[in-house]
Amino acid sequence: MSDRKPPIYWIADYLTPDDVLYHAIHKVILHKRTAYQEMWIVDCGTYGKGLILDGIWQSSTGDDFLYHEALVQLACVQHGNPQRALVLGGGEGATVRELLKWKTIERVVMVDLDREVVEACKEHLPEMHQGSFDDPRLDLVIQDAVDYLESSPGEWDVIISDLTDPTESGPSFKLFTKEYFEKARRALRPGGYFLLQAGPVSPPSMAMHVRLVSTLKAVFQYTHSYHIHVPVLGHPWGFILASDSPINTRPDPEQVDRLLAEKTNGQFKMFDGITLLGLMQSPKHIREAIARETTVYTLEHPPVFSTQELPK
Repeated sequence: MSDRKPPIYWIADYLTPDDVLYHAIHKVILHKRTAYQEMWIVDCGTYGKGLILDGIWQSSTGDDFLYHEALVQLACVQHGNPQRALVLGGGEGATVRELLKWKTIERVVMVDLDREVVEACKEHLPEMHQGSFDDPRLDLVIQDAVDYLESSPGEWDVIISDLTDPTESGPSFKLFTKEYFEKARRALRPGGYFLLQAGPVSPPSMAMHVRLVSTLKAVFQYTHSYHIHVPVLGHPWGFILASDSPINTRPDPEQVDRLLAEKTNGQFKMFDGITLLGLMQSPKHIREAIARETTVYTLEHPPVFSTQELPK
């Protein structure tokens, strides 16, 4: 018999109205209601430690590399020589960690609204940030993302929008709109790339992702949807790359590997040239849903994250 103690309780993550993923909680490391959201940092056993905001699972130390390498590295490789990068959200520090793997990076600014979440992640999730908060290339700014974008036009080679899902009661739902994406476009340097974490793409839950692609298409000349399976989230998770510069959807793996060897520290668990080529190939059903979609999210009609909303 195993001497492993049973969990103290289970957290239910509702993937759809009919499907629930339960995570065992062996220890509550921190539970706090900040000025903006409810935060939990927990020991979830198999996947290590996890961050939960407003009841929605954000990441775990056991598989965060899948999410964060996919989130950051596609934009950096498409650019080829990123020097200035802006992170909107990203409280765990793992998004910054991925940017700082690039030797070309001279400055990263991370803008997060919730100081208490950032400080908690600094203290309790060192496995994720891996000391990135102490890198001299990083400036941490506690501010509203929209306000910061408006103050930095034409400054950034890469902008990563790693915000919490747009729940109506949370702080981020206005930051998934056409108006916000227009501010991000103006903040990019010529040849810059914008990358958005864009929700699940499982068949019953992909409506918001598809509509976000439609919204970004109304702002940028080029967009590309891709995803990776993140086990602790229970869904294949979607991202959208956008730019006014072309997006290479058929990158040569050997050429990408040479770029990574020359310009990064090479400390990737998941990501390389072959992985990138695979990530860029979206399945037919997602491509067709994107081609049909015409919805554009605006401040007047923003998205609200819901597992009950089905794609057309």
